[in-house]
Amino acid sequence: MTEVKKSKCICAVRIRGTISAPIEVRETLKMLHLTRNNYAILIDDRPSLAGMLKTARNFITWGEASKETVNKLIKKRGRLVGNKKLTDEYAQTIGFKSLDELADAIFDGRAEHWKLPKMQPVFKLHPPTKGFKRKIKRSYGAGGESGYRGDNINELIKRMI
Repeated sequence: MTEVKKSKCICAVRIRGTISAPIEVRETLKMLHLTRNNYAILIDDRPSLAGMLKTARNFITWGEASKETVNKLIKKRGRLVGNKKLTDEYAQTIGFKSLDELADAIFDGRAEHWKLPKMQPVFKLHPPTKGFKRKIKRSYGAGGESGYRGDNINELIKRMI
């Protein structure tokens, strides 16, 4: 019997500008739709996307998002084209009963939010309340803010919503 690998929902947030950044990093950020600071995306943990995160690791921070964080992002910061808020009616038109069910599907990997019709591929967040705690030019492991941060991404996202 083969074991089905459960994919994780990863949230990536751009925290730095790209002035004097290598062209590969700029192109990677464009492909991830992270065109401005404080933009966030929800992706799964495919090897191709993990490689993109590692390419841009000095300009973004990412980690495993919790179910509550995904739910809050969808409800408070999810937008349709034309900057209209997401509603339960929109969720019903694409085959879900409510926004909670849509958020669960995105968290479980059954739906990819950037591929949903008429939905903006990014979440526009505020700068974090009380600012970043450390330097954004250092990696998270070395006492900074950028790079992989695991479950601690949820605390940052809550401060940015």
